[in-house]
This record gives sequence, C-alpha cells and structure tokens, in this order.
Amino acid sequence: MSVVLIGGGSRSGKSSYALTLARQCGQRRGFLATAQAFDDEMRVRIQKHQQDRGTDFVTIEEPLELAKVILDQQKTFDVIVVDCLTLWLNNMLFKGLEPSFNEVLDTAVASPLRCILVTNEVGCGIVPENAQARRFRDLAGMLNQQAAASAVEVYWMIFGVPLRVK
Repeated sequence: MSVVLIGGGSRSGKSSYALTLARQCGQRRGFLATAQAFDDEMRVRIQKHQQDRGTDFVTIEEPLELAKVILDQQKTFDVIVVDCLTLWLNNMLFKGLEPSFNEVLDTAVASPLRCILVTNEVGCGIVPENAQARRFRDLAGMLNQQAAASAVEVYWMIFGVPLRVK
C-alpha cells in the first residue's frame, strides 16, 4: 500500500505519532517491536511503550527479521508500525550481520499493508569518538535516506510536533 517514515531525535514523540497515524488506518493494527530488554532500564522502557499502545495493537517482537514479519503479516493487518529501524540496525550490527536495507524497504513498499516506519536521527550531534559508533551513525544516515526515498510520506518530529517534509 504505502510506506510512511517518522524520524526525529530521542524522545521527540515519534512512537506516539506513529500510533496516532496507525489508528487512522484501519482496525487491524500490528506493531513490530525491535527492542530487546537486556537490562532493567530497557525493560521499563518497553513496558511503557506497551502501555502507551494499549490493547488495540497486536505486538510482534522481532529484533532482526523485519522483512519476514511484514511479508508474513500482510494479510493479518491493515497497518503495521515498525518501531524502530535504528534499533533494528543496532541489533544487526551487534549480531555481526550485514543489514539489508533493500530487503526491508522493498518488502514494505510491495506490501498491501500501510507500513509506518519509525527511526531515530542520530547524525545531528557531534562526531562519535570511536569507529564502531561512527559506522553506526553513517549506516543509520544511509538507512534513513533510503527509507525516506521509499516513503510516500515523511515526518520529522520535533518537540512532539510532526513536521511533514515529504
């Protein structure tokens, strides 16, 4: 159907806005969560996101196989929120896997689902001090550019306010 990209900085309101848009896209709503709870702080964050979603989304937790989930669920849902691309990228790099941007984005574009992709903008700050962090920042920038090119709508979240840029 179509891809929508929502980006912005940390705590800018990306996830909340993605849920708002998804609630306008039909009754059958999926949420593809990429976060993993490796510590107590992350468990609390995940729990807060689950509470914010409520019961009107079916949550699928998958840190790596985004394209597969989108493909497998395209007849189950009207809309799926993928939250978030940068955590997926982190998961791939952490596992030593090469992230396939094209596989994820091509699957989202070809799907009959409305796919709402959430991503973090990590390139607006200082240059990271180590090679691994710079690689992540550079790959995230490339992923975000490709996702924006694939999307029919792109929103930049700032201070909780969506700014439509495409």
